[in-house]
Amino acid sequence: MEKYRILIAGCGDVGSTLGKLLATEHRVYGLRRTINKLPAQLHPIAADLSDLSSLKNLPAIDILVYCAAPRRGASGVYTQTYLDGYRNLLAALPETPAHVFFTSSTSVYAQSEHQWIDERSSASADSEKAQIMRAAELQVLASDCPATVVRFSGIYGPQRLHLLNQVLAGKSLLSDPVQYSNRIHRDDCAAVLEHLINLVAKGNSIAPLYLASDCLPSPISEVMDWLASQTNSPVEKLKSTRSTTSKRCDNSLLLATGYQFKYPDYLCGYAEIIDSL
Repeated sequence: MEKYRILIAGCGDVGSTLGKLLATEHRVYGLRRTINKLPAQLHPIAADLSDLSSLKNLPAIDILVYCAAPRRGASGVYTQTYLDGYRNLLAALPETPAHVFFTSSTSVYAQSEHQWIDERSSASADSEKAQIMRAAELQVLASDCPATVVRFSGIYGPQRLHLLNQVLAGKSLLSDPVQYSNRIHRDDCAAVLEHLINLVAKGNSIAPLYLASDCLPSPISEVMDWLASQTNSPVEKLKSTRSTTSKRCDNSLLLATGYQFKYPDYLCGYAEIIDSL
């Protein structure tokens, strides 16, 4: 396998986890505003993707992984992060990368009747932020270099405990109406990207789009009830105020590449997290 120069732009939780995986075989740069939190294995680049003037003297790279995440805020922040930031970075790089990976979200899907969705399903979510994400996907896929978009479902992990914290605070949801949820462990997010990058490094062709979600879409009430039972947490069943859609993500295309999930369902993923509490 050829050793690649890889730049992870927006190197936060997922990016740092990915960087540590890749650094054993490749030269990896991590770009973020503050570099003190970057793993030691990464070559740090302090820059702001939304500020073109800060993107100076960037190295030539083979692979770009664009996994920036916006700070909470209005839709303008999403535009700066996903559209403007990507254009700024490509303009600042001394050479066009051989392949770009862009991390997106299943929020681009609007399906709400519990149907199964995959890479061929319509991505027509009508929220402004989802539309910006979809526009960013199309921008990446229209780039001059080969590109792959990876749509992650809800990410959970050691530093992403929102759902578990709700249960520990005594909250769960009523099972009616049914609202399916999809998730992927942070470590699988990183491992999926590593897997696809290594396929490219070995000369394999990959698809322009993958849906990355674990193997067990489940009603959100079912997940929360299980978390409550595993943590012996008394909970109050509340009516859902979530505005999210209800769909089930099909990861068959990703599995066909040979990827094997570290945490194929929420049961094993959350069990490890609960054991560490």
